[in-house]
Amino acid sequence: MKLSHAVRRTTAAAVAVGAMSLGLVAVTGGAAHAVASCSGDVSMYGTLSDGRLTYTQIEPNTGDRVKTLTGPNLGFTPKTMAALNFNTVLVTSTTGDLYRVDIQTNNTSLTVAGVVKIWDGGWTFDKLVYDGAGHLYGTVDGQLHQYLVSQAKPAGSAHIGQHVVIDTGFVLKTLAAAGDDRIVASTSDGRLLSYKINGVGDWDRTVLKSSGWSAVDSLSSPGGGLYYGRTNGGMYWYHDSDPTDGDGSDITYHSDDPVDASGWTQSLLSTYANNCAYVAPAPPESVQGGTISRNEVMTRAKNWYTRNVQYDQGASASDIDGDHSYRTDCSGFVSMAWHLTTSLTTETLSSASTEINKSDLRPGDALNSYSEHAVIFAGWKDQDAGTFYYYSESSPATDMNYSTADIDSGDISGHPASSYVALRYKKIA
Repeated sequence: MKLSHAVRRTTAAAVAVGAMSLGLVAVTGGAAHAVASCSGDVSMYGTLSDGRLTYTQIEPNTGDRVKTLTGPNLGFTPKTMAALNFNTVLVTSTTGDLYRVDIQTNNTSLTVAGVVKIWDGGWTFDKLVYDGAGHLYGTVDGQLHQYLVSQAKPAGSAHIGQHVVIDTGFVLKTLAAAGDDRIVASTSDGRLLSYKINGVGDWDRTVLKSSGWSAVDSLSSPGGGLYYGRTNGGMYWYHDSDPTDGDGSDITYHSDDPVDASGWTQSLLSTYANNCAYVAPAPPESVQGGTISRNEVMTRAKNWYTRNVQYDQGASASDIDGDHSYRTDCSGFVSMAWHLTTSLTTETLSSASTEINKSDLRPGDALNSYSEHAVIFAGWKDQDAGTFYYYSESSPATDMNYSTADIDSGDISGHPASSYVALRYKKIA
């Protein structure tokens, strides 16, 4: 068995030959570069309307399609597909059966070693994705289901189990797994959403893009912040610089350099989800009062939380570097996280920041109730619902605190949510 799993270059002629089987048009990649750390080329499986299996290899750094191969008919009508690994694909049928497709080779031709029914009925999901880290997700009637996959080549219920319903409300147009318990999805109204699944009834949701994704009819990801979306038969690629921050402003579009402008006619598409990984950059070393990255703000905030620095308006504590000290109250904590030159107060934090809309909050920003309290915004729990996470140096009773609140109602760290304004440090990167 020979599986092509190495990063490689092919000539334009070879790409064109592979394209002929699906009528794909070879497009030369431009100078755009993704930064995802991938073990090789991206592997994307698919099915045609007549039931034949397809395999496409994409160079992750340029978006260039290396080759496309067409294999045999699976012998049933596929409904959903999830690539478990490089040579194993799960496919459900329109009759609710679950099959395991074992790939024999995808080097110069696509052949299968077997198509095995491993579950007889009951698999009625409209979408199926695998996160590359042991969890299989499916949606049906707005419910999100989760299974644990314990074998690389599962043989049935013995290897696909611990079934739970995460929650309802997952009415999505497309669905893709983007990493360990991370899901990206688009909606019919054009939003691009990011989910972090924490457990039953516990998940975080952020809006990566509020519009522009309604035409995407298929979405998949190999991990590492790389997304592949099909629109009007063309395959487009995107790169999210940090797929863990719930922020879509750092997604790079390659609209003028698609994988292919047309020719993608597969009824199903699924990408091997553990092919690429996100490697967080080391936070740059900021200087007091200088430019600072959001990652570094959060690293500094977490340091005081981990140390459980005691609240005392008359005392001070060192920052993570041990080079500077800040007053150990709420505004002193925000000043420390932003690496300011001095400990400001809730009344003077505005001198180092700009007021923004609460809906635009991103990790590392602050919420400030003048003359009362200030907290560091740590990320959205459910952006649609307005719930979020925050760090706070609260009071002698609680000291450092990490909690959730509603941006518009109730209390935030003991003070009315309505009294807070959102602030962004002027020198945040």
